[in-house]
Amino acid sequence: MHVEHHPLIKDFPELREQLHHLRQDDAEFARLAEEYEALDKRICRIEEGSELLDDAGLGLLKQARVGLKDQLARRLKRAAGQCCGCGNGCAGQ
Repeated sequence: MHVEHHPLIKDFPELREQLHHLRQDDAEFARLAEEYEALDKRICRIEEGSELLDDAGLGLLKQARVGLKDQLARRLKRAAGQCCGCGNGCAGQ
């Protein structure tokens, strides 16, 4: 069974530069990115069958991954001078 990883650089190729800078300059962003990547790798191991977890547990991990990805996306967009998705048209303010 093919399991697809969800690396941040693949999901946000247009924000590659911001991703690089935030990883270097923002300790909280770097921590969240590492947590996201570790969680993504764990989910892939479970889906491949090399780590066991029931469907409910896997669902919770996937929800956590989405939450982390949303946080990271907001920070990346703000760093790029775009609205973070807050609904207020912040334009990265």
